[in-house]
Amino acid sequence: MNAIVRVTEDVWTPAAKAPEPDLGTDIIPASRYTSKEFMQLEWERMWTKTWLMGCREEEIPETGDYVTTEIGPESLLIVRGEDGKARTFYNVCNHRGNQVKFDKTGNSRTLQCAYHFWEYDLTGRLVSVPDEQDFAQGCPRDQLSLKTINTDTWGGFVWFNLNPDAEPLLDYLGIIPEHLDAYHFDKMAMTSNWTVEWDCNWKASVDAFNEVYHVQCIHPELLYNNDDVNIQIDLYDKHSRYLIPYQACSPRLGYLPEEVPEIVAEYMTSIGMDPAPWNGRVPEIRRAVSKFKRENQDKLGMDYSDLNDDQVVDDYHYYIYPNITMNIFAEWMLFFRQRPHETDPNKMYYDVQFYNYVPKGKPRPPLPDHDQFKHGEKSLGLVLDQDSVNLPHVQKGTNSSAFKGLWISHQERRIRHMHKTLMDYIDGENGK
Repeated sequence: MNAIVRVTEDVWTPAAKAPEPDLGTDIIPASRYTSKEFMQLEWERMWTKTWLMGCREEEIPETGDYVTTEIGPESLLIVRGEDGKARTFYNVCNHRGNQVKFDKTGNSRTLQCAYHFWEYDLTGRLVSVPDEQDFAQGCPRDQLSLKTINTDTWGGFVWFNLNPDAEPLLDYLGIIPEHLDAYHFDKMAMTSNWTVEWDCNWKASVDAFNEVYHVQCIHPELLYNNDDVNIQIDLYDKHSRYLIPYQACSPRLGYLPEEVPEIVAEYMTSIGMDPAPWNGRVPEIRRAVSKFKRENQDKLGMDYSDLNDDQVVDDYHYYIYPNITMNIFAEWMLFFRQRPHETDPNKMYYDVQFYNYVPKGKPRPPLPDHDQFKHGEKSLGLVLDQDSVNLPHVQKGTNSSAFKGLWISHQERRIRHMHKTLMDYIDGENGK
């Protein structure tokens, strides 16, 4: 079969292969997925030291808009201030410990605790205490105002870091802005927003989406429209990616289809291409799709000028450590955020968000409602249902006394790289 030829012209997103680090071949201990002690180490040394995505900027567009989000045992409150800045606070009133806001989203010109009406302004400063004279010790504002958390923005997202001495967001992201600013995520609109409660460790979910070794088993229909063999894997400082050729058949099929596969034909039809002339020419389709889309970008309401020819058709799949996975296509993105459970290493929260580019001249669609449910209660669509069905069984097996740890292949090395980064935090290199 024809090998995939990658385009590496000088565009915003570097496409060149990164050097391969030596990560060794040691078994990855199962206890990292099951131990409450290790879960506590993760919280103390990693989750409280890394930059985490809190919400989309479009979720808090106006003064007083707020979003609550959770990470581990903490509830956080993200607010748009009168100065236009996004700020993050611990969602706790310093009077008696009540959460300041119970709901997921809202708008308020002040942040008032519902228990005794202690009131904070949008910068978190305590501004009103009923019967303040009754506190013999006083109510010092510098001590009792909401505790502020480091907050910054990139890519249309609001990020926070629980570490008061955190490095700047852009330093933490490293290569990510250089690689992904070409996609102009601010021009995307969120179209779906789900949280699934999964019976597995958060890392088991990250692992599932950081390798394509499972595609031949779990997603056999995808072998007809993506090449899961000729994958470019790049491992950076903390983050990683793989580049997956789309509208190209996998060599694992063992043959080259003469007729355009149905899944490819449906895609070609959806963008206005006639698949019929490509029967007998299936290996040429991937590059032809890229060329057609670029030539017809105005009809498609798109601007591909900042993307290379591969990006116009392929999945540029990025993992931002510790818990963001981005399947990025030219017109849309599938975005995952994996969050640990508050107390149980065998459970997690899986946030799934779909984003679509808003065509030129079209209004942004309204934000979707957030829907939270347990695994199995609702469908996530064929492919994600296929991915998720195994994870509770993976977690149960990982708890077996017979299972000592993950035996990782070369094509699964993003998992090993993630664990190397994790242990740098646990052992103190990054988690200072």
